[in-house]
Amino acid sequence: MIHLIVGNTGAGKTTYAQQLKEEIGGVVFSIDQWNKTLFFPDKKEPDGLDWFLERIDRVENMIGSLVLQLESSDTDSILDLGLSKYAHRQKFRDFAMEHGFTIKIHFLDVSKEERLKRVMNRNKEKGETFEFEVTRENFDFMETWFERPLDDEIDGGLIVRE
Repeated sequence: MIHLIVGNTGAGKTTYAQQLKEEIGGVVFSIDQWNKTLFFPDKKEPDGLDWFLERIDRVENMIGSLVLQLESSDTDSILDLGLSKYAHRQKFRDFAMEHGFTIKIHFLDVSKEERLKRVMNRNKEKGETFEFEVTRENFDFMETWFERPLDDEIDGGLIVRE
């Protein structure tokens, strides 16, 4: 099974993914960790959103090949990839359908106020799930970028509220 972890910035996706891993024994793919390791060291000042999206697409192709291997050994994949847009989530629904895999969405529905508080606290504490600082500007941008899952996307999935 493929688990899609969905929520806006600060919703607790990575923490939730790690908890789910402990419960089901799956493998977590967290895009923030990939970004920090593979891309941030090479990022230059003029590199913007398109630069990141191109690299994320390449990483997701690699993740897809790993998901295929995990599914063949009956191991769940937990995708903590942001999944902020409908089309991005659809990409993985199509992938699952193409390969005959079951998919489940886990939508972390947390208020903006609580998420902002979590992000600012994470920036300060730099705890276990900290990969990079999220500025207020980045947080505010994500408020306009994120597309809440539609009811039909959540059908058969979970909504986790704060």
